[in-house]
Amino acid sequence: MSQTAKPQAFSHRKYQPFAPVVKPDRRWPDQVINKAPQWCSVDLRDGNQALVEPMNAAQKLRLWEQLVAVGFKTIEVGFPSASSHDFDFLRKLIEEDRIPEDVTVQVLVQARAELITKTFEALKGAKKAVVHFYNSTSTVQRRDVFKLDRQGIIDIAVSGAELVKAEAERHPETEWVFEYSPESFTGTELDFAVEICDAVNRVLEPTPEAPVIINLPATVEMSTPNVYADQIEWFCDHVANRESLLISLHTHNDRGCAVAAGELGVMAGADRVEGTLMGNGERTGNMDIVTMAMNLYSQGIDPMLNFERMDELIAVVRECTQIPVHPRHPYAGDLVFTAFSGSHQDAINKCLALRSAEDPWDVAYLPIDPRDIGRTYQEVIRINSQSGKGGVAYVLQRDHGYELPRWLQVDFSQSVQELAEESEAEVASEDIHRLFESTYLRNGAGWNLGRYQLAREEGEDALTATLHTPSGEASLSGRGNGVIDAFVNALESHFARRIVVVEYSEHTLGQSADAEAVCYVQLNVEGARPCGVGRSHDIVQATLNAILSALVALDMDSSAAA
Repeated sequence: MSQTAKPQAFSHRKYQPFAPVVKPDRRWPDQVINKAPQWCSVDLRDGNQALVEPMNAAQKLRLWEQLVAVGFKTIEVGFPSASSHDFDFLRKLIEEDRIPEDVTVQVLVQARAELITKTFEALKGAKKAVVHFYNSTSTVQRRDVFKLDRQGIIDIAVSGAELVKAEAERHPETEWVFEYSPESFTGTELDFAVEICDAVNRVLEPTPEAPVIINLPATVEMSTPNVYADQIEWFCDHVANRESLLISLHTHNDRGCAVAAGELGVMAGADRVEGTLMGNGERTGNMDIVTMAMNLYSQGIDPMLNFERMDELIAVVRECTQIPVHPRHPYAGDLVFTAFSGSHQDAINKCLALRSAEDPWDVAYLPIDPRDIGRTYQEVIRINSQSGKGGVAYVLQRDHGYELPRWLQVDFSQSVQELAEESEAEVASEDIHRLFESTYLRNGAGWNLGRYQLAREEGEDALTATLHTPSGEASLSGRGNGVIDAFVNALESHFARRIVVVEYSEHTLGQSADAEAVCYVQLNVEGARPCGVGRSHDIVQATLNAILSALVALDMDSSAAA
């Protein structure tokens, strides 16, 4: 009877720390990014090859059009020598004249003769193209995959460069740009990365007017972002003919730091960044260009990409990749501009109320203006059991026109809290509205103000009114300094209880001449503090209804005077 091998226990001891770069002249930490790098989208290549179900032709075209609309000027469209679908798609773009004048297609190819030849066949007729060739250079691949020494790997790269250059010379009608990647740069000795790139460039002969792109990929993210930045700076310091090179980054997200590595890499001297929308790509994904570009935007830097229609972008990405966008995805997620916390809601509400359109953006808990990416403030404040009075008030004002005074915010927030805890879910705006009206607009629950009359007599206001209660109809009369004082005095006489109006507030619902008035009151009835709300096209009627609504909460009818 065979025994099943026991699974190896979770153990960190099989791993070794990534060696830091010895660099006492490190300069990049003091650098500041003040302009956007050149961007290259690899959605249609790196992103597509990572999908469980690769995109069909229609999906590729849809995503291509979206990338162009966003503003990408270089788009890697595929691996045409390895995929007939990529070959056909590239031919479609060229033959149907779907490549704008200011957009350059980029293709990837291994440094192998037959693949390079086919790549140029796929590019026939293109006005401008980047031919991106590569070979693996890491220590582990040299040792275990190719079983070659350094010179053997250099020979592959140089041979590839010679073939690419020769093919380009056969097709002078196209403006060619060359890009070389020492694949798995992060797992390659720095001196060897420089050596092999220098060897390639001696063949390609770049100039400042016709630079070669040297792409330094974190094909697998192996270290902290600062070490990657050290690698980039070291490479830039030691590579030959630096002024004739565009240093490009291609980071992956294995450690969750692809964006940080991209940003620090630019600080370290890189000119160009490759990535994908929402970070789609092999394993944990590529560097998310949306996040990095919007990070620049939030610092007042033009990202040279336009994400003002973020929801449309998300819809296209989701449709083409079949991958949903996480609700907490930076800038793009459904919940990133949403506040459930009561203190956060209150701070956002106060900041928004104080700012004008001309002010620099400085709103608590909102790093950018949601409107910049096509969102509205509808998503900003939502209510659950963690929410507070400020958020509830904001929702009622935004959606229903009620401008709750602070004392009523405090009172009502308790009711909303109870509802949220009972439901154990987000409380919708309509649910808050219904709860508010059932809590404070109590008229109609057996209590109604009937006919009333006001008169000015001997320097006072005199009020007579009919009150409909569950016990029947009652006649009230009272005098006072103003209608509120007169009504309260009438109620005190009827109920034989001391009633004091502690708080009062009013406003109109809307700007039209026939807009309803809304009144809010808080009473003190022998220590109790009931609140009530009234609304009517008549401000007096609204005021009296608000007072009556507050009394309904105390079941005053049972204690009415004989």
